Amino acid sequence: MLKRVIFSLAIVASATVQADATSEAKVREAIKALVPSAQIDSIGESKLAGFYEVTLSGQVLYVSADGKYLVQGMVYDIANKRDLTEEKKSVMRKAALAGVPKERMISFPAKSEKHRVTVFTDIDCGYCRKLHQQIAEYNNLGISVDYLFFPRSGPNTPSFDKAVTVWCSADKQKAFTDAKAGVEQEKKACDNPVADDFALGQKLGVNGTPMIVAADGSQIGGYVAPAQMLERLVVIDATK
Repeated sequence: MLKRVIFSLAIVASATVQADATSEAKVREAIKALVPSAQIDSIGESKLAGFYEVTLSGQVLYVSADGKYLVQGMVYDIANKRDLTEEKKSVMRKAALAGVPKERMISFPAKSEKHRVTVFTDIDCGYCRKLHQQIAEYNNLGISVDYLFFPRSGPNTPSFDKAVTVWCSADKQKAFTDAKAGVEQEKKACDNPVADDFALGQKLGVNGTPMIVAADGSQIGGYVAPAQMLERLVVIDATK
């Protein structure tokens, strides 16, 4: 009798695995039918019954198991008051940024660090410049800032070249601050991570600058004034 039960359970488990594999294949086919060049990062279970969670290019989508329907938007857990979609994105950002060596960033550390943020920035972006004009205020509040480059105009453009020039300067911090202030600098070239930063930003779905990411992967801006940034970071810490 026991052997018969175990055999039956094995059949059910095998059928479930096969069904899951079939469903994932349909989900993958559906995405590729819409965007043939799409690079899918992951396909996994979703809290939405009958739907799979798909991550690609910094986005989280939900595709039905039969591959017929796609939902793009926020999935919110009402009972627990949690934005499940944003939580997934935060996990993705945190993991991706954890793989970036600190020496690949241009950092402005606080003397008494309480919080640390990563900012995707464009030399020529107005709000990026406004943020950096206040870098001393962020630092005085205990907020360290790590910059990665995201020239919105893309490679082979003046903004991209300015980022390369900053990176190739002997004093990166000074060159960065001067560039943000609009100081013209002699064009420089060297091995640099600007293209890698740009590719990472695209992978994480950066579509505007500055994009500010907290240590837990949460996106907290857009431009956010020093006092308001501190408030948001305190709230994030309190919810951990």
